Amino acid sequence: GGETADLQHFTEFGVVLMLFLIGLELDPRALWDMRTRLLGLGGAQVALTTLALTAALMAAGYGLNVALVLGMIGALSSTAIVLQVLTEKNLMRSAGGRAGFSVLLAQDIAVIPILALIPVLALPELRAAATAGRIGITNPAPDAAQAEGAAEPLITLVQSLPGWAATGVALAIVAGIVLAGHYLSRPVFRFVHAARLPEMSTFISLLVVLGIAFLMMLVGLSPALGTFLAGVVLANSEFRHQLEADLK
Repeated sequence: GGETADLQHFTEFGVVLMLFLIGLELDPRALWDMRTRLLGLGGAQVALTTLALTAALMAAGYGLNVALVLGMIGALSSTAIVLQVLTEKNLMRSAGGRAGFSVLLAQDIAVIPILALIPVLALPELRAAATAGRIGITNPAPDAAQAEGAAEPLITLVQSLPGWAATGVALAIVAGIVLAGHYLSRPVFRFVHAARLPEMSTFISLLVVLGIAFLMMLVGLSPALGTFLAGVVLANSEFRHQLEADLK
Protein backbone atom coordinates (compact mmCIF):
# COMPACT_ATOMS: atom_id res chain seq x y z
CA GLY A 1 0.00 0.00 0.00
CA GLY A 2 2.74 2.44 1.00
CA GLU A 3 4.85 1.62 -2.06
CA THR A 4 1.82 2.14 -4.33
CA ALA A 5 1.16 5.56 -2.75
CA ASP A 6 4.80 6.59 -3.20
CA LEU A 7 4.75 5.47 -6.83
CA GLN A 8 1.54 7.45 -7.40
CA HIS A 9 3.19 10.62 -6.05
CA PHE A 10 6.18 10.15 -8.35
CA THR A 11 3.96 9.67 -11.40
CA GLU A 12 1.86 12.72 -10.49
CA PHE A 13 5.05 14.78 -10.23
CA GLY A 14 6.07 13.58 -13.69
CA VAL A 15 2.73 14.67 -15.12
CA VAL A 16 3.06 18.08 -13.44
CA LEU A 17 6.50 18.60 -15.00
CA MET A 18 5.24 17.40 -18.39
CA LEU A 19 2.30 19.84 -18.36
CA PHE A 20 4.60 22.69 -17.39
CA LEU A 21 6.91 21.92 -20.31
CA ILE A 22 3.94 21.64 -22.68
CA GLY A 23 2.73 25.04 -21.46
CA LEU A 24 6.16 26.54 -22.15
CA GLU A 25 5.90 25.32 -25.75
CA LEU A 26 2.42 26.80 -26.19
CA ASP A 27 2.33 30.48 -27.01
CA PRO A 28 -0.53 32.36 -25.28
CA ARG A 29 -1.80 33.39 -28.73
CA ALA A 30 -1.95 29.72 -29.68
CA LEU A 31 -3.99 29.04 -26.55
CA TRP A 32 -6.33 31.88 -27.52
CA ASP A 33 -6.67 30.34 -30.97
CA MET A 34 -7.80 27.13 -29.24
CA ARG A 35 -10.67 28.93 -27.51
CA THR A 36 -13.31 27.57 -29.89
CA ARG A 37 -12.26 23.98 -29.33
CA LEU A 38 -11.64 24.62 -25.63
CA LEU A 39 -15.07 26.10 -24.95
CA GLY A 40 -17.00 24.41 -27.76
CA LEU A 41 -15.61 20.89 -28.05
CA GLY A 42 -14.37 20.60 -24.48
CA GLY A 43 -17.41 22.27 -22.93
CA ALA A 44 -19.79 20.19 -25.02
CA GLN A 45 -18.03 16.97 -24.00
CA VAL A 46 -18.29 17.78 -20.29
CA ALA A 47 -21.90 18.99 -20.49
CA LEU A 48 -23.26 16.24 -22.74
CA THR A 49 -21.46 13.45 -20.89
CA THR A 50 -22.72 14.79 -17.56
CA LEU A 51 -26.31 14.97 -18.83
CA ALA A 52 -26.18 11.49 -20.39
CA LEU A 53 -24.72 9.86 -17.27
CA THR A 54 -27.11 11.73 -14.98
CA ALA A 55 -30.13 10.59 -17.03
CA ALA A 56 -28.87 6.99 -17.09
CA LEU A 57 -28.28 6.94 -13.33
CA MET A 58 -31.68 8.47 -12.60
CA ALA A 59 -33.26 5.81 -14.80
CA ALA A 60 -31.39 3.22 -12.68
CA GLY A 61 -33.05 4.57 -9.54
CA TYR A 62 -30.57 7.11 -8.17
CA GLY A 63 -31.73 10.48 -6.84
CA LEU A 64 -31.04 13.67 -8.78
CA ASN A 65 -28.26 14.89 -6.46
CA VAL A 66 -26.37 11.60 -6.45
CA ALA A 67 -26.85 11.08 -10.19
CA LEU A 68 -25.66 14.60 -11.01
CA VAL A 69 -22.52 14.31 -8.85
CA LEU A 70 -21.65 10.92 -10.35
CA GLY A 71 -22.38 12.28 -13.82
CA MET A 72 -20.01 15.21 -13.34
CA ILE A 73 -17.29 12.89 -12.03
CA GLY A 74 -17.83 10.47 -14.91
CA ALA A 75 -17.45 13.29 -17.44
CA LEU A 76 -13.81 13.73 -16.42
CA SER A 77 -10.92 11.58 -17.61
CA SER A 78 -7.27 11.04 -16.71
CA THR A 79 -5.16 13.82 -18.15
CA ALA A 80 -2.02 11.87 -17.25
CA ILE A 81 -2.90 8.74 -19.22
CA VAL A 82 -4.21 10.49 -22.34
CA LEU A 83 -1.34 12.97 -22.54
CA GLN A 84 1.18 10.18 -22.10
CA VAL A 85 -0.36 8.30 -25.04
CA LEU A 86 -0.47 11.43 -27.22
CA THR A 87 3.15 12.25 -26.40
CA GLU A 88 4.42 8.72 -27.03
CA LYS A 89 2.72 8.61 -30.44
CA ASN A 90 3.87 12.15 -31.36
CA LEU A 91 0.27 13.29 -31.82
CA MET A 92 0.38 16.45 -29.69
CA ARG A 93 0.97 18.70 -32.71
CA SER A 94 -1.63 17.00 -34.90
CA ALA A 95 -5.17 18.31 -35.31
CA GLY A 96 -6.60 15.36 -33.39
CA GLY A 97 -4.01 15.72 -30.67
CA ARG A 98 -4.78 19.41 -30.18
CA ALA A 99 -8.51 18.66 -30.10
CA GLY A 100 -7.96 15.96 -27.49
CA PHE A 101 -5.73 18.30 -25.49
CA SER A 102 -8.45 20.99 -25.64
CA VAL A 103 -10.95 18.53 -24.17
CA LEU A 104 -8.54 17.55 -21.40
CA LEU A 105 -7.86 21.18 -20.55
CA ALA A 106 -11.59 21.96 -20.53
CA GLN A 107 -12.12 19.06 -18.11
CA ASP A 108 -9.43 20.39 -15.76
CA ILE A 109 -11.01 23.86 -15.85
CA ALA A 110 -14.46 22.34 -15.23
CA VAL A 111 -13.17 20.92 -11.94
CA ILE A 112 -13.46 24.42 -10.39
CA PRO A 113 -17.27 24.79 -10.72
CA ILE A 114 -17.73 21.06 -10.03
CA LEU A 115 -15.94 21.39 -6.67
CA ALA A 116 -18.16 24.36 -5.84
CA LEU A 117 -21.34 22.42 -6.73
CA ILE A 118 -20.62 19.16 -4.93
CA PRO A 119 -20.98 20.58 -1.35
CA VAL A 120 -24.29 22.18 -2.39
CA LEU A 121 -25.57 18.85 -3.74
CA ALA A 122 -24.41 16.82 -0.74
CA LEU A 123 -27.16 14.89 1.04
CA PRO A 124 -28.03 16.26 4.52
CA GLU A 125 -26.96 13.07 6.31
CA LEU A 126 -23.61 13.04 4.51
CA ARG A 127 -23.07 16.72 5.24
CA ALA A 128 -23.68 16.05 8.93
CA ALA A 129 -21.29 13.09 8.87
CA ALA A 130 -18.59 15.21 7.19
CA THR A 131 -18.98 17.92 9.84
CA ALA A 132 -18.70 15.30 12.59
CA GLY A 133 -15.62 13.88 10.90
CA ARG A 134 -13.93 17.29 10.86
CA ILE A 135 -14.67 17.72 14.52
CA GLY A 136 -13.26 14.27 15.21
CA ILE A 137 -9.91 15.06 13.63
CA THR A 138 -9.53 18.44 15.33
CA ASN A 139 -7.26 16.84 17.97
CA PRO A 140 -5.56 13.89 16.30
CA ALA A 141 -3.35 11.42 18.08
CA PRO A 142 0.28 12.62 18.58
CA ASP A 143 1.70 10.10 16.11
CA ALA A 144 -0.86 11.05 13.49
CA ALA A 145 -0.23 14.75 14.04
CA GLN A 146 3.49 14.25 13.46
CA ALA A 147 2.86 12.25 10.29
CA GLU A 148 0.51 14.82 8.73
CA GLY A 149 3.23 17.46 8.40
CA ALA A 150 3.38 21.18 8.79
CA ALA A 151 1.04 21.94 5.88
CA GLU A 152 -1.88 19.95 7.29
CA PRO A 153 -3.44 22.82 9.34
CA LEU A 154 -3.51 25.03 6.24
CA ILE A 155 -5.01 22.25 4.10
CA THR A 156 -7.63 21.51 6.78
CA LEU A 157 -8.53 25.21 6.98
CA VAL A 158 -9.09 25.50 3.23
CA GLN A 159 -11.08 22.25 3.11
CA SER A 160 -13.36 23.49 5.90
CA LEU A 161 -14.40 26.59 3.93
CA PRO A 162 -17.89 26.70 2.40
CA GLY A 163 -18.14 25.98 -1.31
CA TRP A 164 -18.39 29.62 -2.43
CA ALA A 165 -15.38 30.63 -0.32
CA ALA A 166 -13.28 27.70 -1.56
CA THR A 167 -14.13 28.67 -5.15
CA GLY A 168 -13.10 32.27 -4.42
CA VAL A 169 -9.78 31.11 -2.97
CA ALA A 170 -9.20 28.87 -6.02
CA LEU A 171 -9.88 31.74 -8.45
CA ALA A 172 -7.64 34.07 -6.43
CA ILE A 173 -4.79 31.54 -6.55
CA VAL A 174 -5.18 31.07 -10.32
CA ALA A 175 -5.19 34.87 -10.80
CA GLY A 176 -2.13 35.14 -8.54
CA ILE A 177 -0.27 32.54 -10.60
CA VAL A 178 -0.98 34.46 -13.81
CA LEU A 179 -0.02 37.86 -12.35
CA ALA A 180 3.10 36.56 -10.61
CA GLY A 181 4.19 34.74 -13.76
CA HIS A 182 3.76 37.91 -15.81
CA TYR A 183 5.21 40.53 -13.45
CA LEU A 184 7.51 38.76 -10.96
CA SER A 185 9.12 35.96 -12.96
CA ARG A 186 11.35 38.16 -15.11
CA PRO A 187 12.97 40.12 -12.23
CA VAL A 188 13.55 36.89 -10.28
CA PHE A 189 15.10 35.04 -13.21
CA ARG A 190 17.20 38.07 -14.18
CA PHE A 191 18.63 38.11 -10.65
CA VAL A 192 19.31 34.36 -10.76
CA HIS A 193 20.90 34.67 -14.20
CA ALA A 194 23.13 37.51 -13.00
CA ALA A 195 24.33 35.34 -10.09
CA ARG A 196 25.70 32.80 -12.62
CA LEU A 197 24.92 29.86 -10.33
CA PRO A 198 23.46 26.90 -12.30
CA GLU A 199 22.36 25.21 -9.08
CA MET A 200 20.33 28.26 -8.07
CA SER A 201 18.70 28.38 -11.50
CA THR A 202 17.66 24.73 -11.24
CA PHE A 203 16.44 25.26 -7.67
CA ILE A 204 14.27 28.23 -8.64
CA SER A 205 12.83 26.36 -11.62
CA LEU A 206 11.83 23.39 -9.47
CA LEU A 207 10.56 25.70 -6.71
CA VAL A 208 8.25 27.43 -9.19
CA VAL A 209 6.75 24.13 -10.36
CA LEU A 210 6.42 22.59 -6.88
CA GLY A 211 5.06 25.79 -5.34
CA ILE A 212 2.34 26.14 -7.98
CA ALA A 213 1.47 22.44 -7.70
CA PHE A 214 1.12 22.78 -3.91
CA LEU A 215 -1.13 25.85 -4.20
CA MET A 216 -3.41 24.06 -6.63
CA MET A 217 -3.57 20.94 -4.44
CA LEU A 218 -4.34 23.20 -1.48
CA VAL A 219 -7.66 24.21 -3.05
CA GLY A 220 -8.40 20.75 -4.43
CA LEU A 221 -7.57 21.53 -8.06
CA SER A 222 -5.37 19.65 -10.49
CA PRO A 223 -1.70 20.61 -9.93
CA ALA A 224 -1.11 19.82 -13.61
CA LEU A 225 -3.62 22.54 -14.58
CA GLY A 226 -1.79 25.12 -12.48
CA THR A 227 1.65 24.29 -13.81
CA PHE A 228 0.33 24.23 -17.38
CA LEU A 229 -1.14 27.70 -16.86
CA ALA A 230 2.17 28.93 -15.44
CA GLY A 231 4.00 27.42 -18.41
CA VAL A 232 1.73 29.30 -20.84
CA VAL A 233 2.30 32.56 -18.95
CA LEU A 234 6.09 32.05 -19.13
CA ALA A 235 6.06 30.90 -22.77
CA ASN A 236 7.04 34.36 -24.01
CA SER A 237 9.72 34.86 -21.36
CA GLU A 238 13.32 35.19 -22.49
CA PHE A 239 14.17 32.59 -19.84
CA ARG A 240 11.87 29.93 -21.32
CA HIS A 241 14.70 27.86 -22.79
CA GLN A 242 16.65 28.04 -19.53
CA LEU A 243 13.58 26.75 -17.66
CA GLU A 244 13.20 23.86 -20.10
CA ALA A 245 16.87 22.93 -19.80
CA ASP A 246 16.80 23.06 -15.98
CA LEU A 247 13.71 20.88 -15.69
CA LYS A 248 14.86 18.35 -18.29
